[in-house]
Amino acid sequence: MADRTLRGTRIGATSLQGEEGVELSPRRAVEYLTDRGLRFSVLFDADAEPPVEWVDQKSGEVGFLDDEAGRAARAEFEEKESSQRTPWDMLIERRSREELEELLEERLQLLRARRGGKG
Repeated sequence: MADRTLRGTRIGATSLQGEEGVELSPRRAVEYLTDRGLRFSVLFDADAEPPVEWVDQKSGEVGFLDDEAGRAARAEFEEKESSQRTPWDMLIERRSREELEELLEERLQLLRARRGGKG
């Protein structure tokens, strides 16, 4: 009998409570601009401070506010992205190119000796 009383409803999927008496807080749309010139807007609470960067859900690109704070954040983001060190950069900091070539030759000789190859 209990299974018949729930027929036709999805538990948890829909609310049985109406929207009567519900008052939404005031909202405002904030526009962001991506590197490719794509503009998109995001709704925030009217009192909330919007972040200077936001990822567009459709394109996956990072957008920045189109104001002074957004331009400063964009410059900082680009500087950080261009200054990231790669594993090669870190290796070159520790050893010279000549040392690396010497180590490579030693390791190749060891591998060739293990395989019984010609060297």
